Amino acid sequence: MSNRNHEVTTVQPLLDKNGNIAEPGWSRKQFQRYSREQIKAPKFRIKEWDYYLVVGDNCAVAFTISDDGYVGLQSVSLLDFSEKPWEHTETILDAFPMGKLKLPTNSSQGDIVYENKNLHLKYLMEKRKDIPVRHIVCEFEKFYQEKPFSCDIILMQPEMDTMVIATPWEKKGRFYYNQKVNCMRASGWAKYNGKTYRFEPERHFGTLDWGRGVWTYDNTWYWGSGNCDVNGHAFGFNIGYGFGNTKAASENVLFYDGAAHKIDDVTFCIPEDDYCKPWKFTSSDGRFEMDFAPILDRSACLDYKLIVSDQHQVFGKMSGTAILDDGTKLQIQNVLCFAEKVHNRY
Repeated sequence: MSNRNHEVTTVQPLLDKNGNIAEPGWSRKQFQRYSREQIKAPKFRIKEWDYYLVVGDNCAVAFTISDDGYVGLQSVSLLDFSEKPWEHTETILDAFPMGKLKLPTNSSQGDIVYENKNLHLKYLMEKRKDIPVRHIVCEFEKFYQEKPFSCDIILMQPEMDTMVIATPWEKKGRFYYNQKVNCMRASGWAKYNGKTYRFEPERHFGTLDWGRGVWTYDNTWYWGSGNCDVNGHAFGFNIGYGFGNTKAASENVLFYDGAAHKIDDVTFCIPEDDYCKPWKFTSSDGRFEMDFAPILDRSACLDYKLIVSDQHQVFGKMSGTAILDDGTKLQIQNVLCFAEKVHNRY
């Protein structure tokens, strides 16, 4: 690992008196304390979100509650990877929330409840046998084809490392503060159109993408994530780049038995003509070398001139090698996961 991956290890405010990140870098926990009061930017520029993805044997569900300043995007996705893969995402837009959702300032405290006439979505922080859990409850009365969707899912989060990144931009007052929580064992169910999708903690996992920040207007990012068991040990990865000034640290991390193993830069080799052709991933330190066989491209393109979002979240099977800090080489075979390229202007 190169020396550029600076690790933050002390509790401190995230931003300095000018609204810039005080100590850019990565950490295993949320040592840097986020507060809207520290931000030196208009409320309509502040972006806050909590995104969960839960992956089963041949399915996945995803949930977003977000406050992006002048617009809120609340969404639920169901993906079915059986004989004829399909997906559907239902999104509700809220005008000018600008902090009204009161999303928590850290990822481990506070419930989040979003309700309107069609969607009832709750993220609840609880404990089961003294182990922290994240409880997701959803009722979407008119989901795909006007049929209801519902779920009740528990994600176990015992003491373990996460990936936290504090990334500045060259433009003053702009920053990205993000946490990825991998390897949360999932239990529960989701129901749609007479079919029940079940999640079993022996082999299924959930991931949290928690983010707060003030971005620049035009950005393209790459992100990939997956979890599985390797020889009876929980393994996960978070890879990505393209967002802000990453000189202090990358967000590329391997997780194994609850410990984070930091790796250097990872490049997404995406076919230029078709997102559903095979991809490759390669790392500058040789510790993440993977082939990716796409199954389904969850694509969406919104173009409102000033607001543009072109997304390709591709789900598929990952195979290859990952190397831990002590040199242990892990063989990864056909892990159901995703990788994405997203271009936003807003």
